[in-house]
Formats: sequence, structure tokens, C-alpha cells
Amino acid sequence: LFEPEERALITLLAGRTVVSVGSIIPYQAASVEGNTYDVFYLVVGGCVECNFENSDHVEVIEPDKDAWLHEETVFKKTRANITHRTARATTTVSLLRLATKDFLQAYNDGSEGALSIMESIKRKIQGSLVIDETPGRAPSVAQKDFSQWKKAQLDGEGKVMVLQNINQSLVNMQYAVRGLVPLTAERIQGEINAGASNKPFDEVLYCNIGNPHSVGQQPITYYREVLALVDCPSLLNKPDIAKVMSPDVVKRAQELSKAIKGGTGAYSHSQGVMQIRQHVAEFIEARDGHPCNPADLFLTNGASSGIQMMLNTLIAGPNDAVLVPIPQYPIYSALIKLLNGKQVGYQMDEENGWALDMVELTSRISNARQEGQKPRALVIINPGNPVGNCLSYDNLVDLVKLCKKEGLVLLADEVYQENVYTDRPFYSVKKVVRDLGTDYDGFEVVSFHSTSKGIIGECGRRGGYMELQNFDPAVQEQIYKMVSIGLCSNISGQVMVDCMVKPPVEGEESYPLYAQEMEKLYTSLLVRSQKLSKALTTMTNVTCSPINGALYAFPTINLPRKAVDAAKLAGMPPDTFYAVELLDNTGICVVPGNGFKQQAGTYHFRTTFLPGEEKMDMVIEKLRSFNEGFMAKYAGDA
Repeated sequence: LFEPEERALITLLAGRTVVSVGSIIPYQAASVEGNTYDVFYLVVGGCVECNFENSDHVEVIEPDKDAWLHEETVFKKTRANITHRTARATTTVSLLRLATKDFLQAYNDGSEGALSIMESIKRKIQGSLVIDETPGRAPSVAQKDFSQWKKAQLDGEGKVMVLQNINQSLVNMQYAVRGLVPLTAERIQGEINAGASNKPFDEVLYCNIGNPHSVGQQPITYYREVLALVDCPSLLNKPDIAKVMSPDVVKRAQELSKAIKGGTGAYSHSQGVMQIRQHVAEFIEARDGHPCNPADLFLTNGASSGIQMMLNTLIAGPNDAVLVPIPQYPIYSALIKLLNGKQVGYQMDEENGWALDMVELTSRISNARQEGQKPRALVIINPGNPVGNCLSYDNLVDLVKLCKKEGLVLLADEVYQENVYTDRPFYSVKKVVRDLGTDYDGFEVVSFHSTSKGIIGECGRRGGYMELQNFDPAVQEQIYKMVSIGLCSNISGQVMVDCMVKPPVEGEESYPLYAQEMEKLYTSLLVRSQKLSKALTTMTNVTCSPINGALYAFPTINLPRKAVDAAKLAGMPPDTFYAVELLDNTGICVVPGNGFKQQAGTYHFRTTFLPGEEKMDMVIEKLRSFNEGFMAKYAGDA
């Protein structure tokens, strides 16, 4: 249950005590000053038996069962608390005793993984280390030295930076996609790998993050061959290279090697290699039917770095606000918090397939201004993460008109533009703006794209781009200055962008295999999305909008009151409780909806459909079986 870092901290903060065989374990201890205080115990050696009121059940607590003993209760993180009559040592027991009433709450409230939990514990525990210096009641030198040593450890003795004096916006920043449930999943997988797991499954099924290659997706051959030759250009001079690589692969690698001065180990222009930006511009022009200037393109380390640069530029003061769709992708809330701005959430319309609601948007903008905030920009994610929607052309037209009217920069996150599983096509915001004519020539838009998603899923390459449209040249110069601090985006990522926007075409030697691989991947994603969508809509107390785009489903789970109450007892949000139980019983790792700032009073989880088709079938059946059992277990009124 505990991360190694948590155990280390608990060991540091707690005092060790030994209870002899047959003794009742006390729930209070005496301080140096003679006062009594409540304590928590963690068993680290020996065995404790807990006998329960009105029951013959005996709970055995051993070192491998991470449970807290306090007063008349056994606390376990993933289950409701159990009231017991006595806790008695059946062997000589070694205990870690923690002297703070707030510890359990600090532990249960730590929803962002081990680090957040530890920092909460540190803050809560400080008061227990204060020693009474009243004459005549002073502690022994040894006790005083020990207390001071512990306090020094907590405060970061000899360190310039400690938690209390670093950027507090960073401390307060949260990123749910890598939060409590995924961290727990990683620990469980580690136990499985070490042969130390007693779980009813032999692997964790990671459905929490859009990372296709990590769950078995194979790379596109053409992309990797071009990248290999550009990364190691000496291969181009091998006499037998034509026997290994197709002629069009060799030609493309030669062109890129010539364009990248110094090769992939050298810096490029801060906006990226000009030839690659030219290819991106041609891709955008072909997609939208409108011109694109390579000077307005910035090649980035995935879309994320571009998003961070734009928010850094936009948020000039603590009242500057950015409108973000709810449910939201956590990178936006995390970065806005880090940059000390204000996030204004606008609710997507779940009953209408997660469409945009202009009345809702107008209301949120108005309310923000009434509260003294300054809305500067609006984020749209299309196709949608986490909700899997694909917005209509008319919906986007309404959005552009509203943003222009309200004086908002529109940030268009379009990294899933190839992931469309419906008859409704993807429309870029740029196309919509240009289609609206000259009245919108001054309307500011930033579009983001990435090699991490789409069909290819090359997340680790960190390739991407952003296009600035209609920006003041003086502002664009400042953005260029900020980009220049990082010198350039990584060159391998730039090469992957080039392959993405300019793949082989019919008539070239690599085209048949490329087309076959892309079609196979897309068809498989389509099949998996349809299977998952159909399955979710037939599960008890689960509803789900059609998965029209992206790589995710975001179903609603209508949790019974008993489940909500059990979650409260366990110190977790209800959908986190559901996700933890799902992980513990099936090995399926999903992200609780609360990490996406879902509408109050609703519960969801986000799951990908990225595991291969056979594993996805297994995920669906395990999820169905678990959900039926969970809903039956907590059925009825509390």
C-alpha cells in the first residue's frame, strides 16, 4: 500500500516501540512533558490480532498488511474502516508510533501520489516535534537532540531550497493523469514483476494514458527507416543500402540530411528546420484550402511545449484568466496554476454529445469579469480529450464568432485530428476562421498538432508544431525570443513531424506497405472504439456518449449511495474509490473523472482503448464483470 518513499518518511517521523506477547496495544502515549496524545501505529514486526465487536471475525495485522491501528479502529486505504474491540499482540510486536491526530487525514487526502502525501505529512507533523522548554520540565539532552534532528530533516538541513521557499504555484500544481491510481498501478506491476503479488491478475492493463506504443502498437516502418538513416547518415554511403531500404526512403533521408545542417546532433533554427516547416505549411494548405506561411510555424517538443509557451505569453498577471473545457485535459489546469493565472471552466454539453454551449460560454465569461478576472483566451480540444467528441463545423463557427466578439485568443488543441470514427469530418479552427472571410483577418488563433497521437502515436519522439495566425508582429517576436531560450526543439521530433505531414504517396516504393500499416491501425482503433462504446452503454449504472474521436471514452458512473458512503469512509472521492477497486480487482488502470474537473455531482472515469484487440476484449469483459459485482455489492439505500 505504501510507496518506498512513504515508508522512509514514516520511519523518519515515527518513533519505534515494542509491545510484548499478549499485551493490549494502547491508543495513547505520554509526551516528554507528561501529556497524553493519540497515536497511530504501523506494524513493522510481529503480529497483532484485532477482535471485533458483535463478531467472531479476527483481523490479523502483519507487516505486509499496511493498516493503521488507532483507538478502536483499523484503517485501510482501500476499504471502509473497521471497528474493533481490542488489538492484542500475539507475538512480540515492533510498531512505528506516529504522534499526530492529523496523520490519517493527511494520508487519505493525498490524491496526487506519494510525493504529495509525503509533503502533506511533513506539514501536518511539524507541531508534534515542538519541545516544551519550561524550566524544570525540559527534556533530556538526547530527547532534545533527536527532536531537533527530525525537525532539521523535515526542513531540509543545509539546503537552499526547501518546500516552503520554492515556487508555491509549483507545489500547488496537480496533474491527475499521473496521480494516485497510476502510481498505485506502477507499484502493483513492480510487485508482479518481483513475484511478490497476491493480486488475482498477472499484469496491469494500462488504460490511463494515451501512449500507444507502450501497450503494444507497432511503429510505421517508413517513418522509422527514414529516421534511422537521418540519425546515422553514414548508412547512406553503404554500398548495399539499396538492398535494405527502399529507394524513396533513401532519397527522403538524403533530402532531410542535406536540409538539417550538422545532422540530428546539431541545433536547428529556433523555429525549426525551414524545409520541415515548409512541408508543414503544404500539409495545412492541402487540409484547409487556405495559405500558410512557414514563418508563422514553430516546431515544438510535442504540443505540450507549445501550449506552455502560449500560456506563458498570455498570462501576464494573477487575474488573467483562460477558459478551459470541462471536463478538461489536466495540462491546462496544471500550467495555469503554475503560471499563477486563473482557470475558468466552461461545461461541455454531455447530453448533446459533448457539444459546445454558447449560452454556457457567454455566462462563464460574464461571471469571470464580474469577479474581477480578465479572460484572455479560450481553449478548445477537438477531437476531445477526455470526452471523445468531434465538433461540428457550425459549432466551431459559433465558437469563433463568440471569441471574436469577446476579444479572446482561441487556442485550438487539434492533436487528435486523424482520430475520427464518425461520418462527421474534422474541421480545423483555422479553416473555419478563413472561411468566414476578411472580417476575421485580425482574429488571433494558435493551432497545435503533435506526432504523439493520431494513428502513429509516436509519443516518445516529442514532435509537434504550433501555428500562429494574425498575431501582432511585435508579440510574435517576443514568442520567438522565448522559444530561443530553449534553442530549438529536438531534431528527431522534427524529422518525425516531417514524415507525418509528408508521408509516401501512391507510386513510391514504400507506399503499399505504408498504406497497409496505416489502414490496419486505423481500422483496429475504429473497431476497439465501437466495441468499448457499445459495451459501456450496456453496463449497469453506466452511460457513455458515442466515441466519435480521439483515443478515449469518458463514461458516467451512477454510483449507489452506499458506494459514495464507502468512498467517504475510505477518504477518497467516489470515482477514485471506484477506480482503485477496479485496479485492485482486475488490474485495469483508468483515471478517475475528478482529475478532469467534471461537473459537480457527477462521477466518471477516463479509459483509453489502446491495448491490442485481444487485450481490449479482455479489458471490456473484466470491466463488465467488475462493474456488475461492484454495483450489486453497494446496491440499495445506505
